[in-house]
Amino acid sequence: MPKEDAKLILIVDDEARMRRFIKMNLDLEGYRVIEASNGLETLDRVREDLPDLVLLDVMMPELDGFETLRIIRETSSVPVIMLTVRDDEDDKVRGLELGADDYVTKPFSPRELNSRIKAVLRRTDMDNPDASSLIVVDDYLQLDFGKRQVFAGGQEVKLRPTEYRLLYHLVQNAGQVMTHEMILNKVWGYEYRDESQYVRLYITYLRQKIEPDPANPRYILTERGVGYRFVDFER
Repeated sequence: MPKEDAKLILIVDDEARMRRFIKMNLDLEGYRVIEASNGLETLDRVREDLPDLVLLDVMMPELDGFETLRIIRETSSVPVIMLTVRDDEDDKVRGLELGADDYVTKPFSPRELNSRIKAVLRRTDMDNPDASSLIVVDDYLQLDFGKRQVFAGGQEVKLRPTEYRLLYHLVQNAGQVMTHEMILNKVWGYEYRDESQYVRLYITYLRQKIEPDPANPRYILTERGVGYRFVDFER
């Protein structure tokens, strides 16, 4: 029987057989598990039960996984792993843009799913960075990692947790090139060493939020064929 303080995972799939399969394996890993069979039920469960992570199927009738995720993200930052039978790059990009934390394609092994769950929960449980003072990059961009605040052009910018971790590691290595592999390892975890598209996507998201002109970045610079470098600045 799972411990009372075990992580609570919400499984969302309109196929009862798939929910049973996932639940059986999560039970063996010691998680507490609740279920939902459609999008509307999912929204109720997220609001009332406050799960630590949601496994969300994409292909559901009426309210599909993408629309369900969009509504979840209006009020909650709960980690979400999308489940889909389609290994489609456009679907993956759409899910990540809506705020998904990861994407797993069916059929998947229990070991693969558990590895992804552990990685996402580990990132969520990371302690706040140790930096607590205001970092003034220049007149346009200021950062306070202790308070988790980012100001661009005099306005506070809201970052998703993954965007925040990415920016933190780039700034901590300002002036130095970070390879795709280094970024994946620090921001996502070693399980994601082959997911270089995650880096490209989130660099794009960050630039859209903190750069005066994202098409001509001032802060996050591309080192072609290698990785990215945050501009060096006086500290």
